[in-house]
Amino acid sequence: MEISSDFTGLHLKPFTTQVDVRQTMNYAAAVGDRNPCYFDDRRSAGLSAHPMLPVAITWNITGRIWDFIDADEFPLEALLTQVHHTETIVHHRSLVPGDLLTIEGSIAAIESHRSGTRVIIRYAAVDNDRQPVFTEYCGALLRGGTCVGGDRRKGALPAIPAADSSTRSIWTVPVDIDPLAPYIYDGCTDIVFPIHTSPKFADSVGLPGIIFQGTATLALAVREIVDREADRQPSRLRSISGRFTGMVHPGSHIDICLIERRKTPAGQALFFEVRTRDGKKAISNGYAEIS
Repeated sequence: MEISSDFTGLHLKPFTTQVDVRQTMNYAAAVGDRNPCYFDDRRSAGLSAHPMLPVAITWNITGRIWDFIDADEFPLEALLTQVHHTETIVHHRSLVPGDLLTIEGSIAAIESHRSGTRVIIRYAAVDNDRQPVFTEYCGALLRGGTCVGGDRRKGALPAIPAADSSTRSIWTVPVDIDPLAPYIYDGCTDIVFPIHTSPKFADSVGLPGIIFQGTATLALAVREIVDREADRQPSRLRSISGRFTGMVHPGSHIDICLIERRKTPAGQALFFEVRTRDGKKAISNGYAEIS
């Protein structure tokens, strides 16, 4: 199966939605994040959305991507082989209930990868005044697909620095993944894909069982980073990024590890990993910026 890099720069059909209180609370509940910022509507500042809520908003596009690609010749069958590979969210301001958003998507990059072809979609969310709210870079790996035409990018992609490989963990938080966690995340976020909730489907693709959602794993890391490094103020998290490099199974155990801090002119850069019990990295190249 081939996918041409000529599709780089292709714009998707826009999507408009309004963030509501229920969606805000449900996402935080889905990942067990008890921060009052997401639940206590008595706060004078009002509710804030979880920093990972954008992935649930843009799933309205990603989960039906064939409805948003306006190109008859695009090989839609290639999308059937995709797995979530990388995730980066840049927050331009806090996302709050009541925000009326327009999501404008485009294919930011198509590149060769040893396991197939990597496609990065840029989702730019703007509010009713056309002011930027967040930008998401969602990287998918099309397994077995061949990139034709050479690697191409349209516009700059976020530069994610590497951690000092010699640095040991600054702190480690053990987390048990409840057997029902994928179903709760599925139900509370509307991020629906059978590899996370259907053992029969998991069997059909050669997996030993269903797997916990990668964005949910990343959201658990965000929970600990905001609590431990940002004084429980989610508005201070300016960006979050990670590469999904291993499977997390429900009923298992993970360790969320902060491995390095660096001062920056705007605050701090944080480097983290999520490891499974056998020491494998479920999330590699974890990076966050705190104001």
